[in-house]
Amino acid sequence: MRRCYSAAAASKTKLATLPAGSELAGKSNLTPRIHDKLRILQTKYVDLNRRMSGDVSKLGREELARLSKDLSETGLLVTPYSQLLQHYSELVELHQMIDSKDKSLQEMAREEKIGTLEAIADCEREIISNLLPRDTTEKANAILELRAGTGGSEASLFCGELLQMYQKFCLLRGWKFNKLSINEEGDKVKEAVIEVSGRNVFGVLMFESGTHRVQRVPATENQGRVHTSTVTVAVLPEAADVHVEIKESDLRIECCRASGAGGQHVNTTDSAVRITHIPTGVFVENQQERSQIQNKEKAMKVLRARLYDMERQRVDRERRASRNKLIGTGDRSEKIRTYNFAQNRVTDHRINFSLYDIEGILNGTSSMQQIIDQLRMQHDLDELANLD
Repeated sequence: MRRCYSAAAASKTKLATLPAGSELAGKSNLTPRIHDKLRILQTKYVDLNRRMSGDVSKLGREELARLSKDLSETGLLVTPYSQLLQHYSELVELHQMIDSKDKSLQEMAREEKIGTLEAIADCEREIISNLLPRDTTEKANAILELRAGTGGSEASLFCGELLQMYQKFCLLRGWKFNKLSINEEGDKVKEAVIEVSGRNVFGVLMFESGTHRVQRVPATENQGRVHTSTVTVAVLPEAADVHVEIKESDLRIECCRASGAGGQHVNTTDSAVRITHIPTGVFVENQQERSQIQNKEKAMKVLRARLYDMERQRVDRERRASRNKLIGTGDRSEKIRTYNFAQNRVTDHRINFSLYDIEGILNGTSSMQQIIDQLRMQHDLDELANLD
């Protein structure tokens, strides 16, 4: 029942009246105000198309470039909105078929309705995403930091599992996963710092920052008691040299002998590096490599990312100060997500969203992406509500 259409033709389509009791009734993420704005853009898109399709020889180079850019940007909203209106109309027709007396027609309509509802949700996500001005930081690579929290050895075990989860998730997306430093013993990981590089890395992983809580019976527990442990995750946008200016005079660089398990270089050369940014007190240590130079380069990369994130948060706090006075800070740093093994459940407390697929999530599959998509949608809706 899929139909062909064009943005220009759809601009003449009126918003379909959804049937009473429809799954979308009261649940659509597009408010009447957004619909009004999109209909205005449809009219603008038709006018721009008309002007670009006519005689453009009299237009100057700058005017032609401006019209072309305007047409392209408007199309990013009008195209999915045209598709959305078409899906609305399809849903109305499907409900009419479901209400018919023909049982075979009813069954076919019910099956197709599932795909239509998914298509509507996809269109709404695309529209909301394109309505918002994107922070250029979201395109950056990221520094991913994991640290075992409360819970002793069980927290370290879970930290190792989360590290594997993120590695699998990144590899499935074609991203590079480079371990800058790691403190591990077998399957236990006390701390890990990872550089993740690829397309829009920070924009995807930014929602993972916070305290991740696990509830399960440890393998060493004889009485079957459920233990609760935590791991803290921090995701920082990787800063390019142009983003953060670090004066050499502001750094205190200390070299010492590497410690812990390792090869012949451990405890024999001063390869470990500790760099302190004196004005802020932020410090980074690295002893992952044999070479002092390589350890310094990796430590500087992490330091630069941390300083950049501090500055970014400061600017963001100032920008939102007036709004926070009215609605509170909305701090979500504590217990953002719970992994309950007994119930096979993962719950993200920021949006009260649960999935019953721990294995799939820990394997970095589409279930993990589903949680991130829900967080992105809520984030975009919150941002959209704050736009004038």
